[in-house]
Amino acid sequence: MDQIFSQLLQPGMEVLLDTCGRRTVKVLLLLHLFFAKATADCPKPQTRGDVVLTDDALLMNNFPKGVGVTLECANGFVKDNGSGVITCVDDNWTEPDLTCKKGLWSPTLLPNMIFNTSTGTLFGALIKVTCDKGFQVSGSSFKQCYALGWVGDAKCEIVTCEIPVKLTKGNSSWDSQDEPMYGEIIHYMCEEGYTLIGKNSIKCSETGEYDSPPPACEGVTAKAITTTEMVTPTPKPPAQDSSATPTALRDNTVRTSTTAAASPSVGDKHDGAVDTNQDVGEFLSLVTIKMFELYLCFAFNFAFVFQDTCLL
Repeated sequence: MDQIFSQLLQPGMEVLLDTCGRRTVKVLLLLHLFFAKATADCPKPQTRGDVVLTDDALLMNNFPKGVGVTLECANGFVKDNGSGVITCVDDNWTEPDLTCKKGLWSPTLLPNMIFNTSTGTLFGALIKVTCDKGFQVSGSSFKQCYALGWVGDAKCEIVTCEIPVKLTKGNSSWDSQDEPMYGEIIHYMCEEGYTLIGKNSIKCSETGEYDSPPPACEGVTAKAITTTEMVTPTPKPPAQDSSATPTALRDNTVRTSTTAAASPSVGDKHDGAVDTNQDVGEFLSLVTIKMFELYLCFAFNFAFVFQDTCLL
């Protein structure tokens, strides 16, 4: 320091300064050198929201004249134009030329996943996650765009239904311990001697429910079978009184005809249903009686007396 001080003094000036004066000049000289150096340095660069200093620049404490630092885009922004380098010149930084814009990252679509990107896909955007028919969201139903990408654990899983019930006296096509998935069909069948009541198959729907309730197996019920027994009347032997025979025959004929004529009224009691077996039986009975009458007529040679009766 003394050497520097001696060089700064003009020749012959040393004799004019005493010890106190020398100390004063030294202090002034040091202040001059300090302010001269401080004036040559640049302050720490100021940044804006989308532009920041690099990690290396943040570690620097002094920015002397001629030094350069690099700027970069903040998180969530990408470089649009410029180099990002600024330099300390005459105690000031050169104007930065770096421009940044919001980053645009398209979310990654997983299988059977749908995104609602109506709010955009820029930094900070929030999108809703849905799934295809037959699938449901597992995890968060939203994703948000951050500096490192989209955040939100969401995936689409296929819808499943409960394991189908087992039928009493019946079987199903489902023999797995896993739950049926959307679209799978289960078929049912009954054991021999049992009837299936309901649909013979059910399908797992997109709601996790079956499209119809499971069927049931019921035993076959024996139905009563109605049979008609046709009874042929047994003819009585002819009476001794020949005059009474035609009368008896006529009365019998009239009664039979009355029964046949009344048969339609019986059907009226059953909502118009006609008993075919009963009508046929009555008709055969009437024919049998008529043939028996003819036989008696010819047997007793009364045809010439009761001609009108025999021809009825």
